[in-house]
Formats: sequence, structure tokens, C-alpha cells
Amino acid sequence: MKIDVISIFPEYLSPLNLSLLGKAQSAGLVDIQVHNLRDHAVGVHGSVDDTPYGGGAGMVMLPEVWGKTIDGVIADGADIIILTPAGKRFNQNMAQALSSAKQLI
Repeated sequence: MKIDVISIFPEYLSPLNLSLLGKAQSAGLVDIQVHNLRDHAVGVHGSVDDTPYGGGAGMVMLPEVWGKTIDGVIADGADIIILTPAGKRFNQNMAQALSSAKQLI
């Protein structure tokens, strides 16, 4: 299984090379790659977000940056998982279903 993780803080995910996941990678059971979203950022400051249309508090991610990053790693049959507080709770049944995927992003 290939797992591609996209983050603006890829260094936070360095523990994926340790413990059981590190052993699984060494054994060739899983291939985990971490991609820096800022590699496809725009502008001098490497921005990946912008103010919301119409103003208001907070920031929104730029879809162009995500699109370029995903296009660089996606293969046929990949499943894209987007984490959100409004999403489904991750459980054992979901883990079982995702375990047969060729690629998870």
C-alpha cells in the first residue's frame, strides 16, 4: 500500500519512520511519503491560504495549491481522505475497508 500524506508541516510527521510503521516500511509492506504543500505554494512568501471571499475571520486553503500537489502524487484507483471535524469518526470498519486500497492520500 502506498500512503501519501500532504501537510504544511511535514516535519511533524517524521515519527512515521519509527516503531511499527517504520518496520512495516522496511519490510516493504507499506510505502509512506510525506509531501510539503508549500512546494507548490504561490508568491514570494509561499502562501497556501487566503482570506475568505467576502471577508470575515479566518483563512481558507488555496485549491490551486492542493490541486498541484495532489496531481503530482495521485495514481489510478487512489482514495483521497480529507480530515475535517464534520467528517465520519474513524473506526475499525473504516480501517478494514481502507486497508485494501492501492493508494491513500
